[in-house]
Amino acid sequence: MGTQQSQEPQESKKQARGTGRRALLGAAVLGGAVLGLSGTAGAAGAKPAGRGLRSLPVPTIIGHRGASGYRPEHTFGSYELALDLGADIVEAGDLVPTKDGHIVCRHEPEIGGTTDVANHPEFADRKTTKVLDGVSVTGWFTEDFTLAELKTLRAVERIPANRPHNTLYNGRWEIPTFAEVLKWQDEQTRKRGKQVWIYPETKHPTYFRKLGLGLEERVAKLLHRHGKDKRNSPVILQSFEPSSIQRLNKLVDNPLVVLLSGATTRPWDFVEAGDPRTVADLITPKGLREIAGYAQGIGPTLDLIIPKDANGNLTTPTTLVADAHKRGLVLHPYTMRNENPFLPANFRKGTDADAYGDVFGAYRTYFATGIDGVFTDNPDTGLLAREDFVNG
Repeated sequence: MGTQQSQEPQESKKQARGTGRRALLGAAVLGGAVLGLSGTAGAAGAKPAGRGLRSLPVPTIIGHRGASGYRPEHTFGSYELALDLGADIVEAGDLVPTKDGHIVCRHEPEIGGTTDVANHPEFADRKTTKVLDGVSVTGWFTEDFTLAELKTLRAVERIPANRPHNTLYNGRWEIPTFAEVLKWQDEQTRKRGKQVWIYPETKHPTYFRKLGLGLEERVAKLLHRHGKDKRNSPVILQSFEPSSIQRLNKLVDNPLVVLLSGATTRPWDFVEAGDPRTVADLITPKGLREIAGYAQGIGPTLDLIIPKDANGNLTTPTTLVADAHKRGLVLHPYTMRNENPFLPANFRKGTDADAYGDVFGAYRTYFATGIDGVFTDNPDTGLLAREDFVNG
Protein backbone atom coordinates (compact mmCIF):
# COMPACT_ATOMS: atom_id res chain seq x y z
CA MET A 1 0.00 0.00 0.00
CA GLY A 2 2.70 2.43 0.97
CA THR A 3 0.71 5.66 0.93
CA GLN A 4 -2.72 6.61 2.10
CA GLN A 5 -5.28 6.72 -0.65
CA SER A 6 -7.15 9.91 -1.40
CA GLN A 7 -10.16 10.39 0.84
CA GLU A 8 -12.03 12.50 -1.69
CA PRO A 9 -15.56 11.23 -2.53
CA GLN A 10 -15.56 8.30 -4.95
CA GLU A 11 -16.91 8.67 -8.47
CA SER A 12 -20.66 8.21 -8.93
CA LYS A 13 -20.62 4.43 -9.36
CA LYS A 14 -18.72 4.00 -6.12
CA GLN A 15 -21.02 6.44 -4.37
CA ALA A 16 -23.98 4.31 -5.43
CA ARG A 17 -22.30 1.15 -4.21
CA GLY A 18 -21.45 2.75 -0.87
CA THR A 19 -24.99 4.03 -0.49
CA GLY A 20 -26.34 0.55 -1.10
CA ARG A 21 -24.11 -0.95 1.56
CA ARG A 22 -25.03 1.78 4.05
CA ALA A 23 -28.70 1.10 3.39
CA LEU A 24 -28.07 -2.59 4.01
CA LEU A 25 -26.57 -1.84 7.41
CA GLY A 26 -29.19 0.76 8.26
CA ALA A 27 -31.43 -1.70 10.05
CA ALA A 28 -28.62 -2.60 12.41
CA VAL A 29 -28.09 1.07 13.23
CA LEU A 30 -31.80 1.48 13.80
CA GLY A 31 -31.77 -1.61 15.99
CA GLY A 32 -29.11 -0.01 18.15
CA ALA A 33 -31.15 3.17 18.29
CA VAL A 34 -34.22 1.21 19.39
CA LEU A 35 -32.26 -0.30 22.26
CA GLY A 36 -30.93 3.19 22.93
CA LEU A 37 -29.29 4.46 26.08
CA SER A 38 -32.05 3.48 28.46
CA GLY A 39 -31.42 -0.27 28.33
CA THR A 40 -34.98 -1.03 27.29
CA ALA A 41 -35.51 -3.75 24.71
CA GLY A 42 -36.76 -3.21 21.17
CA ALA A 43 -38.02 -5.61 18.53
CA ALA A 44 -34.72 -5.54 16.68
CA GLY A 45 -33.04 -7.52 19.42
CA ALA A 46 -35.67 -10.23 19.61
CA LYS A 47 -37.12 -10.83 16.15
CA PRO A 48 -34.74 -9.92 13.32
CA ALA A 49 -36.19 -9.85 9.82
CA GLY A 50 -35.15 -9.15 6.28
CA ARG A 51 -32.16 -10.00 4.10
CA GLY A 52 -28.47 -9.34 4.62
CA LEU A 53 -27.27 -7.76 7.83
CA ARG A 54 -30.86 -6.90 8.66
CA SER A 55 -31.28 -10.60 9.44
CA LEU A 56 -28.77 -10.37 12.29
CA PRO A 57 -29.89 -9.73 15.88
CA VAL A 58 -28.88 -6.51 17.59
CA PRO A 59 -26.62 -6.36 19.51
CA THR A 60 -24.77 -8.74 17.19
CA ILE A 61 -22.51 -11.27 18.91
CA ILE A 62 -19.28 -11.71 16.95
CA GLY A 63 -17.02 -14.64 17.79
CA HIS A 64 -13.58 -13.04 18.11
CA ARG A 65 -11.19 -15.27 16.17
CA GLY A 66 -13.81 -17.94 16.71
CA ALA A 67 -14.48 -18.98 20.30
CA SER A 68 -10.95 -18.14 21.39
CA GLY A 69 -11.90 -18.15 25.06
CA TYR A 70 -12.09 -21.95 24.76
CA ARG A 71 -9.90 -23.01 21.81
CA PRO A 72 -6.66 -21.76 20.22
CA GLU A 73 -7.66 -18.80 18.05
CA HIS A 74 -8.00 -18.87 14.27
CA THR A 75 -8.45 -22.60 13.98
CA PHE A 76 -11.39 -24.48 12.56
CA GLY A 77 -11.89 -25.85 16.06
CA SER A 78 -12.35 -22.32 17.35
CA TYR A 79 -14.52 -21.23 14.42
CA GLU A 80 -16.85 -24.22 14.63
CA LEU A 81 -17.23 -23.93 18.38
CA ALA A 82 -18.25 -20.28 17.93
CA LEU A 83 -21.06 -21.46 15.66
CA ASP A 84 -21.99 -24.26 18.06
CA LEU A 85 -22.26 -21.68 20.85
CA GLY A 86 -24.54 -19.51 18.71
CA ALA A 87 -22.33 -16.65 17.49
CA ASP A 88 -24.06 -14.48 14.89
CA ILE A 89 -20.79 -13.88 13.05
CA VAL A 90 -17.35 -15.54 13.23
CA GLU A 91 -14.23 -13.43 12.83
CA ALA A 92 -12.48 -15.83 10.48
CA GLY A 93 -9.81 -14.56 10.26
CA ASP A 94 -6.95 -12.07 10.53
CA LEU A 95 -5.50 -12.24 7.03
CA VAL A 96 -1.74 -12.36 6.37
CA PRO A 97 0.17 -13.60 3.29
CA THR A 98 2.64 -16.41 2.77
CA LYS A 99 5.89 -16.19 0.83
CA ASP A 100 4.18 -17.67 -2.20
CA GLY A 101 1.20 -15.31 -2.10
CA HIS A 102 -1.47 -17.35 -0.33
CA ILE A 103 -3.63 -15.77 2.39
CA VAL A 104 -3.74 -17.48 5.78
CA CYS A 105 -5.48 -16.77 9.09
CA ARG A 106 -3.22 -15.76 11.97
CA HIS A 107 -3.53 -13.08 14.64
CA GLU A 108 -0.23 -11.57 13.45
CA PRO A 109 2.33 -12.40 10.78
CA GLU A 110 4.67 -13.36 13.66
CA ILE A 111 3.67 -16.93 14.49
CA GLY A 112 5.99 -17.84 17.35
CA GLY A 113 3.20 -17.25 19.85
CA THR A 114 0.38 -18.97 17.98
CA THR A 115 2.04 -22.06 16.47
CA ASP A 116 4.57 -24.74 17.39
CA VAL A 117 7.14 -23.37 14.94
CA ALA A 118 9.77 -23.12 17.70
CA ASN A 119 9.64 -26.91 17.99
CA HIS A 120 10.56 -27.38 14.33
CA PRO A 121 14.37 -27.46 14.04
CA GLU A 122 14.09 -27.27 10.26
CA PHE A 123 12.80 -23.71 10.65
CA ALA A 124 15.22 -22.52 13.34
CA ASP A 125 17.10 -20.36 10.86
CA ARG A 126 13.89 -18.53 9.89
CA LYS A 127 13.76 -16.78 13.26
CA THR A 128 14.54 -13.12 12.70
CA THR A 129 13.84 -9.57 13.85
CA LYS A 130 11.74 -7.21 11.77
CA VAL A 131 10.21 -3.78 12.20
CA LEU A 132 6.44 -4.18 12.00
CA ASP A 133 4.54 -0.91 11.93
CA GLY A 134 7.38 0.84 13.72
CA VAL A 135 7.87 -1.87 16.36
CA SER A 136 10.81 -4.27 16.49
CA VAL A 137 9.47 -7.85 16.57
CA THR A 138 11.50 -11.04 16.86
CA GLY A 139 10.14 -14.38 15.76
CA TRP A 140 8.96 -16.29 12.71
CA PHE A 141 6.88 -14.53 10.04
CA THR A 142 4.35 -15.96 7.62
CA GLU A 143 5.86 -14.08 4.68
CA ASP A 144 9.05 -16.14 5.08
CA PHE A 145 7.22 -19.47 4.67
CA THR A 146 5.49 -21.14 1.76
CA LEU A 147 1.98 -22.38 2.36
CA ALA A 148 3.22 -25.97 2.26
CA GLU A 149 5.69 -25.21 5.02
CA LEU A 150 3.08 -23.46 7.17
CA LYS A 151 0.80 -26.46 6.82
CA THR A 152 3.36 -28.56 8.70
CA LEU A 153 2.82 -26.38 11.79
CA ARG A 154 0.04 -26.63 14.36
CA ALA A 155 -1.74 -23.94 16.34
CA VAL A 156 -1.21 -23.33 20.07
CA GLU A 157 -2.91 -21.17 22.70
CA ARG A 158 -1.68 -17.55 22.48
CA ILE A 159 -2.26 -16.51 26.13
CA PRO A 160 -1.74 -19.68 28.22
CA ALA A 161 -1.31 -17.72 31.46
CA ASN A 162 -4.94 -16.60 31.19
CA ARG A 163 -6.27 -19.72 29.48
CA PRO A 164 -4.30 -22.73 30.71
CA HIS A 165 -7.19 -25.08 29.90
CA ASN A 166 -6.94 -24.14 26.21
CA THR A 167 -3.45 -25.64 26.05
CA LEU A 168 -5.18 -29.03 26.06
CA TYR A 169 -5.82 -28.40 22.35
CA ASN A 170 -2.28 -27.33 21.42
CA GLY A 171 -1.16 -29.10 18.26
CA ARG A 172 -4.61 -30.29 17.21
CA TRP A 173 -5.34 -27.87 14.32
CA GLU A 174 -3.34 -26.52 11.40
CA ILE A 175 -3.30 -22.97 10.07
CA PRO A 176 -6.33 -22.36 7.83
CA THR A 177 -6.13 -20.49 4.56
CA PHE A 178 -8.72 -17.88 3.67
CA ALA A 179 -9.72 -19.98 0.65
CA GLU A 180 -10.41 -22.88 3.03
CA VAL A 181 -12.43 -20.58 5.29
CA LEU A 182 -14.64 -19.53 2.39
CA LYS A 183 -15.32 -23.18 1.52
CA TRP A 184 -15.90 -23.98 5.20
CA GLN A 185 -18.41 -21.14 5.38
CA ASP A 186 -20.46 -22.73 2.60
CA GLU A 187 -20.20 -26.18 4.16
CA GLN A 188 -21.32 -24.89 7.56
CA THR A 189 -24.19 -22.94 5.99
CA ARG A 190 -25.49 -26.12 4.37
CA LYS A 191 -24.89 -28.22 7.48
CA ARG A 192 -26.61 -25.80 9.87
CA GLY A 193 -29.42 -24.74 7.58
CA LYS A 194 -28.77 -21.03 8.02
CA GLN A 195 -26.34 -18.51 6.60
CA VAL A 196 -22.96 -18.40 8.32
CA TRP A 197 -21.34 -14.96 8.42
CA ILE A 198 -17.60 -14.20 8.61
CA TYR A 199 -15.71 -10.99 9.45
CA PRO A 200 -12.11 -11.12 8.15
CA GLU A 201 -9.51 -8.40 8.71
CA THR A 202 -6.61 -7.25 6.56
CA LYS A 203 -3.59 -7.19 8.89
CA HIS A 204 -0.76 -4.68 8.45
CA PRO A 205 -1.69 -4.01 4.81
CA THR A 206 0.82 -1.18 4.30
CA TYR A 207 3.65 -3.36 5.60
CA PHE A 208 2.75 -6.19 3.24
CA ARG A 209 2.18 -3.94 0.24
CA LYS A 210 5.74 -2.65 0.61
CA LEU A 211 6.89 -6.28 0.46
CA GLY A 212 5.00 -6.79 -2.81
CA LEU A 213 2.32 -8.86 -1.07
CA GLY A 214 -0.70 -6.58 -1.34
CA LEU A 215 -3.59 -8.04 0.62
CA GLU A 216 -6.62 -6.29 -0.82
CA GLU A 217 -6.30 -7.57 -4.39
CA ARG A 218 -5.71 -11.12 -3.19
CA VAL A 219 -8.69 -10.97 -0.82
CA ALA A 220 -10.93 -9.47 -3.50
CA LYS A 221 -9.89 -12.16 -6.00
CA LEU A 222 -10.83 -14.93 -3.56
CA LEU A 223 -14.16 -13.29 -2.72
CA HIS A 224 -14.97 -12.90 -6.41
CA ARG A 225 -14.02 -16.50 -7.12
CA HIS A 226 -16.44 -17.68 -4.44
CA GLY A 227 -19.18 -15.24 -5.41
CA LYS A 228 -18.90 -13.37 -2.10
CA ASP A 229 -17.96 -9.88 -3.21
CA LYS A 230 -21.50 -8.42 -3.31
CA ARG A 231 -23.17 -5.96 -0.97
CA ASN A 232 -25.48 -8.73 0.29
CA SER A 233 -22.63 -11.23 0.72
CA PRO A 234 -22.23 -12.64 4.25
CA VAL A 235 -18.67 -11.34 4.52
CA ILE A 236 -17.83 -8.09 6.34
CA LEU A 237 -14.31 -6.75 5.78
CA GLN A 238 -12.38 -4.74 8.37
CA SER A 239 -9.00 -3.09 8.84
CA PHE A 240 -7.17 -0.75 11.20
CA GLU A 241 -5.85 1.11 8.14
CA PRO A 242 -8.45 3.37 6.50
CA SER A 243 -6.61 3.26 3.18
CA SER A 244 -7.02 -0.52 3.10
CA ILE A 245 -10.78 -0.09 3.44
CA GLN A 246 -10.70 2.59 0.73
CA ARG A 247 -8.84 0.21 -1.53
CA LEU A 248 -11.32 -2.58 -0.84
CA ASN A 249 -14.16 -0.16 -1.53
CA LYS A 250 -12.91 0.02 -5.12
CA LEU A 251 -12.56 -3.74 -5.48
CA VAL A 252 -15.62 -5.29 -3.81
CA ASP A 253 -19.12 -4.37 -2.69
CA ASN A 254 -18.98 -6.04 0.73
CA PRO A 255 -19.84 -4.13 3.92
CA LEU A 256 -16.68 -2.41 5.17
CA VAL A 257 -15.62 -1.46 8.70
CA VAL A 258 -12.78 0.78 9.93
CA LEU A 259 -11.18 -0.47 13.14
CA LEU A 260 -10.11 2.15 15.67
CA SER A 261 -7.53 1.73 18.40
CA GLY A 262 -6.76 4.11 21.27
CA ALA A 263 -7.64 7.79 20.86
CA THR A 264 -4.01 8.97 20.80
CA THR A 265 -2.83 6.35 18.30
CA ARG A 266 -2.34 6.86 14.56
CA PRO A 267 -3.25 4.29 11.91
CA TRP A 268 0.00 3.05 10.43
CA ASP A 269 -0.96 4.07 6.91
CA PHE A 270 -1.34 7.62 8.28
CA VAL A 271 2.17 7.41 9.72
CA GLU A 272 3.58 6.22 6.40
CA ALA A 273 1.71 8.92 4.48
CA GLY A 274 2.67 11.71 6.88
CA ASP A 275 -0.95 12.26 7.88
CA PRO A 276 -0.80 13.78 11.41
CA ARG A 277 -4.33 12.77 12.42
CA THR A 278 -4.98 10.41 15.30
CA VAL A 279 -7.94 8.19 16.10
CA ALA A 280 -9.28 11.09 18.16
CA ASP A 281 -9.59 13.04 14.90
CA LEU A 282 -11.36 10.14 13.17
CA ILE A 283 -14.10 9.92 15.82
CA THR A 284 -15.07 13.59 15.58
CA PRO A 285 -18.25 14.37 13.60
CA LYS A 286 -16.00 15.46 10.71
CA GLY A 287 -13.91 12.29 10.86
CA LEU A 288 -16.96 10.03 11.08
CA ARG A 289 -18.55 11.80 8.13
CA GLU A 290 -15.41 11.11 6.12
CA ILE A 291 -15.38 7.43 7.12
CA ALA A 292 -19.04 7.16 6.10
CA GLY A 293 -17.97 8.13 2.58
CA TYR A 294 -16.22 4.80 2.03
CA ALA A 295 -17.23 2.47 4.91
CA GLN A 296 -20.42 1.36 6.58
CA GLY A 297 -19.21 0.87 10.13
CA ILE A 298 -16.50 1.34 12.72
CA GLY A 299 -14.95 -1.13 15.13
CA PRO A 300 -13.70 0.99 18.04
CA THR A 301 -11.95 -0.28 21.12
CA LEU A 302 -14.40 -0.40 24.01
CA ASP A 303 -12.47 2.41 25.71
CA LEU A 304 -13.70 4.77 22.98
CA ILE A 305 -17.26 3.87 23.98
CA ILE A 306 -16.75 4.19 27.76
CA PRO A 307 -13.35 5.45 28.95
CA LYS A 308 -11.67 4.18 32.13
CA ASP A 309 -10.23 6.22 34.96
CA ALA A 310 -6.70 5.86 36.33
CA ASN A 311 -7.78 2.83 38.37
CA GLY A 312 -9.31 1.04 35.38
CA ASN A 313 -12.93 1.69 36.35
CA LEU A 314 -15.52 2.67 33.75
CA THR A 315 -16.48 6.33 33.69
CA THR A 316 -19.08 8.21 31.61
CA PRO A 317 -19.89 7.04 28.06
CA THR A 318 -18.71 9.25 25.22
CA THR A 319 -20.96 10.51 22.44
CA LEU A 320 -19.35 8.18 19.88
CA VAL A 321 -22.34 5.85 19.53
CA ALA A 322 -24.76 8.69 18.88
CA ASP A 323 -22.30 10.53 16.64
CA ALA A 324 -21.62 7.45 14.51
CA HIS A 325 -25.31 6.56 14.23
CA LYS A 326 -26.07 10.08 13.00
CA ARG A 327 -23.78 9.34 10.07
CA GLY A 328 -25.31 5.93 9.36
CA LEU A 329 -22.38 3.97 10.75
CA VAL A 330 -22.70 0.68 12.62
CA LEU A 331 -20.54 0.22 15.76
CA HIS A 332 -18.99 -3.18 16.51
CA PRO A 333 -16.51 -2.51 19.35
CA TYR A 334 -13.90 -4.97 20.66
CA THR A 335 -13.18 -7.11 22.73
CA MET A 336 -15.23 -8.68 25.54
CA ARG A 337 -13.49 -11.45 27.46
CA ASN A 338 -14.57 -13.28 30.62
CA GLU A 339 -11.27 -13.29 32.50
CA ASN A 340 -10.54 -10.71 35.19
CA PRO A 341 -7.51 -9.01 33.58
CA PHE A 342 -9.54 -8.09 30.51
CA LEU A 343 -12.51 -6.58 32.36
CA PRO A 344 -12.88 -3.05 33.73
CA ALA A 345 -11.60 -2.97 37.32
CA ASN A 346 -15.06 -2.47 38.80
CA PHE A 347 -16.24 -5.75 37.24
CA ARG A 348 -13.37 -7.97 38.39
CA LYS A 349 -13.75 -10.66 41.05
CA GLY A 350 -10.60 -11.61 42.90
CA THR A 351 -7.14 -11.48 41.40
CA ASP A 352 -6.70 -14.80 39.57
CA ALA A 353 -5.59 -14.20 36.00
CA ASP A 354 -7.77 -16.98 34.60
CA ALA A 355 -10.80 -16.44 36.88
CA TYR A 356 -14.02 -14.95 35.53
CA GLY A 357 -15.32 -11.61 36.75
CA ASP A 358 -18.75 -9.97 36.56
CA VAL A 359 -18.80 -10.11 32.79
CA PHE A 360 -22.60 -9.94 32.61
CA GLY A 361 -22.53 -6.62 34.43
CA ALA A 362 -19.92 -5.34 31.99
CA TYR A 363 -21.96 -6.45 28.97
CA ARG A 364 -25.06 -4.77 30.38
CA THR A 365 -23.19 -1.49 30.78
CA TYR A 366 -21.78 -1.56 27.25
CA PHE A 367 -25.06 -2.68 25.64
CA ALA A 368 -26.83 0.24 27.32
CA THR A 369 -24.81 2.67 25.20
CA GLY A 370 -26.61 1.49 22.06
CA ILE A 371 -23.74 -0.34 20.36
CA ASP A 372 -24.83 -2.51 17.44
CA GLY A 373 -22.72 -5.52 18.37
CA VAL A 374 -19.53 -6.61 20.07
CA PHE A 375 -16.57 -8.87 19.46
CA THR A 376 -16.19 -11.49 22.18
CA ASP A 377 -13.90 -14.43 22.92
CA ASN A 378 -16.84 -16.12 24.67
CA PRO A 379 -19.87 -16.10 22.34
CA ASP A 380 -22.06 -18.11 24.73
CA THR A 381 -21.57 -15.51 27.46
CA GLY A 382 -22.34 -12.74 25.00
CA LEU A 383 -25.55 -14.43 23.89
CA LEU A 384 -26.77 -14.88 27.47
CA ALA A 385 -25.92 -11.25 28.21
CA ARG A 386 -27.89 -10.15 25.15
CA GLU A 387 -30.85 -12.25 26.21
CA ASP A 388 -30.79 -10.65 29.65
CA PHE A 389 -30.54 -7.19 28.15
CA VAL A 390 -33.23 -7.62 25.52
CA ASN A 391 -35.65 -9.19 27.98
CA GLY A 392 -35.05 -6.42 30.48
